[in-house]
Amino acid sequence: MARLQILELPEGADDDRPPFVLVVDQANYDSLSSLSVALEGWQNIKDQIGARAVLVFEETIDIPANEITLSDATDGNVVRIHIEPDLTGFTDKVMTEVAKAEAEAAAALRLGQR
Repeated sequence: MARLQILELPEGADDDRPPFVLVVDQANYDSLSSLSVALEGWQNIKDQIGARAVLVFEETIDIPANEITLSDATDGNVVRIHIEPDLTGFTDKVMTEVAKAEAEAAAALRLGQR
């Protein structure tokens, strides 16, 4: 199943809102005619949502801009979070990272108390 991602572009002086490109990856079309029909549909969607362009790929495309880096100024730890178009997948990854951070903090406390 195809994924949708947004690639924000730098704002220009005349932009009312941040410009963006709609990126569709993991798209699977079984024939050239089905691809042609799909591209017409993506063009209509582009016009309706105000995207500058639509990029369609068969392979998986990871957009680095869709990753957020959070740093905690108190201890210098850096956490990288990748935004997933699937909320369940994203939630699972966040909960995994939270559990790992909690386990590391608990281990550090146990070592400090001994």
